[in-house]
Parts: sequence; C-alpha cells; structure tokens
Amino acid sequence: MSIGFIGIGNLGRAMVGRLLSVNEELLVWNRTLSKAEGLGCEVVNRPQELVERCDQIVLNLFDSEAVHSVLTMSGGLLAADCTGKFLIDTSTNHFSTIHELTGLATEHGAHYIEAPVIGSVVPATGGKLTMLVSGEKEPFENCRPLLDKIASTIYFLSTPGLATRMKLINNMVLGTLMASLAEAVRFGEAVGLSRSDVLDILTSGAGNSAVLNAKKQKLMEEDFTPHFACDAIHKDLLYYLEMAKEMNRPSGQAETVSKLYAETIKSGMGSQDFCAVLRTLA
Repeated sequence: MSIGFIGIGNLGRAMVGRLLSVNEELLVWNRTLSKAEGLGCEVVNRPQELVERCDQIVLNLFDSEAVHSVLTMSGGLLAADCTGKFLIDTSTNHFSTIHELTGLATEHGAHYIEAPVIGSVVPATGGKLTMLVSGEKEPFENCRPLLDKIASTIYFLSTPGLATRMKLINNMVLGTLMASLAEAVRFGEAVGLSRSDVLDILTSGAGNSAVLNAKKQKLMEEDFTPHFACDAIHKDLLYYLEMAKEMNRPSGQAETVSKLYAETIKSGMGSQDFCAVLRTLA
C-alpha cells in the first residue's frame, strides 16, 4: 500500500526522495501544491485523501501550528475515517502542543507516533537521520520497517512528549554550536588568519564536531543555500526557551543565540541555511 507524505520543504523533499529510492510508493500533499511537482509521485488535493488511501502517513512540517492545521482544516487528515491509521509526525513541535496533537489523533481512532528527526538534507537523502520516538510501543513497532528506511538510528523514549523535549535540547546545542563556530571564524579572520586555516584548525581541535564537518564547506564558501533554515532554528530556540521558563531552568546561552538568529532573520536571511549567522557576525 502507498505511504502518505505531507510537507515538501527542504527536509521533506529529501525524505520523499529517500523513500522513492527504496521503492516505496508515495502519495504526497503540500499546502503549496506546486512545490510537490516533479517528485515523481502522485500529488493529492487534500490531506484527507491520504487517510482514505494510505495506512501510514508521514508529516514533516514547520511547526505545531502547521501540524494542527493539517489535522483539523477542511479536508484535513481528521476529516476522514482515521480508525487504525498511523500518523508519523517527524516535525519539531512545541513541547506542550504535542500532547494536544496526540489527543486529537487518538480521539479520531488514529495512532499518533511522535517522531522528530535529527539531521538535515544530506543524511535524509541517504536514510541516515536520527529519530526520537515517543508513544505506545505497539504502533511504533508496527511502523518500524518504514521508520528504518528514514532513519539509521532510532531512540524509543516511551514517555509521551519526551522525544519532542529532547529534540529541542538537541537543537539548542545545534544552534549554539553554529553560532560559536561562526564567531570563531570571524574572530580568527580578525586576528589575521585565513578562513581555511581557521576551519582546518577548528576541525583538528576543539571545534571538531558533526556540525562543523557538515557545514565546513558552506562556511568556507559562504554557501547559504538552505538545508536547515534560520527561521527553523530560531523557532526551535524559542520553543526551548519557553520550555526552560516553564521548568525554571537557566537558559542564558539559548537566549543569546536566539537573539543572534533573530538579527539574521531581520536582515532578510530567514530562509537561508542557519550557517548564514556567519554573515551577521561579519
């Protein structure tokens, strides 16, 4: 049976490409239908059609507001008979809204699998994402063959909401690391080093990380074509800050970095890759 897929952004497009490459038959929907053209699979007019024709539907959307809309809009997923269907949400949601989304799906008889992913376009293309899953074990195991085609590493964190909270923690580290690397590059250039020397030394020293290895060439060339946009990391940092406030936890680094990305977005680079923070620090 076909797999449903909703959300053809940078990451979603890469995930669709991956599933097609392993011979999955896909039906897709995107709010802007033109963005789904040229994928090599059927595009439907309403999310509801995916539930009517698929047992498993993957969502990869910008935020919780977008997920809620796809569920509840006219012709949305919940407009169809969802009994026994599996809604696999790989979006990075708000830590409190995730419970509402789970509840909505459950009320309509669907199994909602909270499954945010770590990684961007390059690992997604090869099925090498990391996935965090919360929820009931049986639906997770039922969908495991599909999930294994999306992610090479999967952590099952059974407590509802825990996967989303951990994803926000991860992205706080991601945003902070990138801001630190960008500052180091600019500072190294200011003291008289070439950018290539700075990046090579960081790679051999304290800056060596998956983030630097993935973004080194982009930073070298100031190639800000988006894999993970500034708008997205800023949204995730704001979610993290709200979570920290709710828990009465310190969040100084996240606050500083969030403001830096806000400046980057204000300068017109919100849709560019989050390494564009380098330009803000020029």
